[in-house]
Amino acid sequence: MSIFDGKRLTNETFKLDIDRMRRGWYSDKYFENINRMLTALSKEGYTYSGEHHNLPEGMSPEKIAVGDIEVEMQWFTRRMGKTTVVGVDKSLAMLRHCTGYFDGDTFVDTSDKLEVWAVHDGTTVKYDDDPTRIQPVIKVRGRYRDFALLETPTLGILTRSSRVATNVYETLVAAKGKPVLFFPARFDVHEVQAADGYAYNIALQRFNKDHARELGAFVSTDAQGDWWGGAGGGTVAHAAIASFLGDTAEAMMQFSHILPARIPRIALVDFNNDSIQDTLRVLDAMFAKYRELTDAGNKEEAEKYKLYGVRLDTSGSLRDVSVTPLGDPPLDLGVNPRLVFNVRSALDSAWERWDLPASWKEAARRICHNVKIVVSGGFNPDKIRKFEKLSVPADIYAVGSYLFNNNGSTVTDFTADVVRVKVHGEWIDMAKVGRKVGGNENLERVW
Repeated sequence: MSIFDGKRLTNETFKLDIDRMRRGWYSDKYFENINRMLTALSKEGYTYSGEHHNLPEGMSPEKIAVGDIEVEMQWFTRRMGKTTVVGVDKSLAMLRHCTGYFDGDTFVDTSDKLEVWAVHDGTTVKYDDDPTRIQPVIKVRGRYRDFALLETPTLGILTRSSRVATNVYETLVAAKGKPVLFFPARFDVHEVQAADGYAYNIALQRFNKDHARELGAFVSTDAQGDWWGGAGGGTVAHAAIASFLGDTAEAMMQFSHILPARIPRIALVDFNNDSIQDTLRVLDAMFAKYRELTDAGNKEEAEKYKLYGVRLDTSGSLRDVSVTPLGDPPLDLGVNPRLVFNVRSALDSAWERWDLPASWKEAARRICHNVKIVVSGGFNPDKIRKFEKLSVPADIYAVGSYLFNNNGSTVTDFTADVVRVKVHGEWIDMAKVGRKVGGNENLERVW
């Protein structure tokens, strides 16, 4: 599965569209053109007949069967700084199942003739903007035309998955060990959810390993957990509150009544743009029911009415009624530090408003203090760092579209280069100008 367990995922997980991938359906057309050209030249028995080769001085260019040329290719990223690499296992599945050629309608599998080295998903690599000092994540030696069509799909999965994983990792670092909920499913087509959720989980494990933490994974769809056994979770949507006529407290009471206690009760409290009022209404109603059931000896049912958290999701164009205006309007809008401080204060003191016997006061105080605050809406590492610098009492960050960000410092494009060719039984450097053979101590022989 990854560097963390030393195992690799196989096509039993990925379920590749093998037949069409073998035929170049997912490949840039120029790779198909190259494949057709080399295959035809091989059948013709062509050998190199040019005059301007880059072979070492004294090496003969004669009798080199270009159509069957063997190459060494390396895959690497050009994202600046440190990248958490994901997508290796799926790339290997592509190479294992789609390397070869068609003889008429019959596919001849030649994957066993490749020499393949790869890192594990979850490995990190560094890049300093010098393409002559790269750390490959996959190296392959073999007949080029047998795997030329796989350059496009392998680069695609490495680029996207490593970008998502690295964006997640940097968000976790900014959050200083607080949980980060993976909420970007709505910002892309559903077909990518399994790969994206896997990238999130690998990034989380990488962070836990690097920082000696034990954060759990939280994804929003079951598909995001498909490759690693996770399951989706979430709060109550605005649409559910609308279905209860804008009554957030009643929506949460019925949510608690119907859904099993193992699902955390997290109230979405910005529907009416009065987060404190709705927070207190929810807490009042749920605690009263919790106390009633506990006193009646029904502790199992009472657990369904323990409020785990509240989520603040105020629109960036609105100012919550609890936030007094300042001179700089942007500081007032959306989910801002003052709003979170206000809600925390209201939660912590809520129990003081309740008419309780002495035997319940400490439990009530503890329950109120334990309610988490989840913040969402436009969060990215920069905004999270500002919250942390101000010691804003946010307990959990829900992050969405940023985790797909592919601009400036988050561009994670992977490249594959042929860097050597095999001539007369000898491996000869043959990289384009500005590139060279790279090394990575984490590469291991796969097959």
